Amino acid sequence: MSDRYEYVPHRLLRRRVRDIASGVEGELMAVVNENVSCAGAEYWIELAYIRAASGREFTTSVANVQPV
Repeated sequence: MSDRYEYVPHRLLRRRVRDIASGVEGELMAVVNENVSCAGAEYWIELAYIRAASGREFTTSVANVQPV
């Protein structure tokens, strides 16, 4: 697969969530399976994009996302 990312369905999309790593709450905007390779071999991870109250989005591992 040559694409750098693909969207993944998630049951908490557009719902209020908390990033357990940072404790920050916000709205889950997207879950993306992203290719983070830098030296030939492909390495894919699932990232959650969360929009905080400030309006800024940040990423975290999908495993760190829990409903509020």
